[in-house]
Amino acid sequence: MNNVSCVVRDMKMNLSQTCYRFFSTLSNPARLAMLENLSERSMSVSEIAEALRQEQSMISHNLSLLARCGFVHVERKGKERVYHLNKETFETLLRIVENHAQKYCPTRGLCRR
Repeated sequence: MNNVSCVVRDMKMNLSQTCYRFFSTLSNPARLAMLENLSERSMSVSEIAEALRQEQSMISHNLSLLARCGFVHVERKGKERVYHLNKETFETLLRIVENHAQKYCPTRGLCRR
């Protein structure tokens, strides 16, 4: 295999891994609920746990995954960590999903079985 083929193969693998990590992070319903809550306002872990009626440890674990992928930003305020939605990414992504549902989903995004 020549050098160009190896570079192209490696780029595809990296893109595949990036896409996998991106979409698998978003595929969790709890994480989507957290992002939806954060789209309304910035919140602490305890506020998100209360809003979703979930254990704080589960919220913290999922927020760390969202932060690692850049879907949320963290700010320390005293002993609290306040989470902010990465609106640039999330709002763009929502527009893409809405556009896709309107153009290509025969049920307009209501394709549950």
